[in-house]
Amino acid sequence: MAEEMFDAPIPGMSLTAELGGRPWQQPSQFTTVDEAIEYYMSSMTSEEYMEQLIDILEMGVPVTSIANSMQLASVMQGKHTVDVGMLVVPLLMELIMMLGDSAGIEYETGLQNPNKNKTRDSALAKYAMEYNKSLKDIDVKELVSEKEEDDDAKPKGLMARRN
Repeated sequence: MAEEMFDAPIPGMSLTAELGGRPWQQPSQFTTVDEAIEYYMSSMTSEEYMEQLIDILEMGVPVTSIANSMQLASVMQGKHTVDVGMLVVPLLMELIMMLGDSAGIEYETGLQNPNKNKTRDSALAKYAMEYNKSLKDIDVKELVSEKEEDDDAKPKGLMARRN
């Protein structure tokens, strides 16, 4: 009875694999960027693949997300290394955008920063609401100097006492 208890698997054993047991731990199938591009070109030219890619673009998935997913899946399958994948991503994006253009689809590239200037604007709006001012009346330099003065007065550090 006691032997059966010690014959059980070790906790977490299913979460580990033998070194070299995963495809990405083996030498990759394509070692250069040119070989990887040829692999992607051959797989992307099939009619079924192009239809699926067009459907994904129509759903609004950004081109950057598609290209990153494609290269990451290939790395996990052992097709190429991570560094080759990162070098291939811009070319994949161009291929996907070319396919979207030829199909007449409006797609998102994912290269725009939707949060650009939002942080500054929201901080100004919060300040305006606190002091009951218009956004036009706020002097940004004055706001920055007040913030620096407030920061100097507060205790700093990991173990500083909070008020």
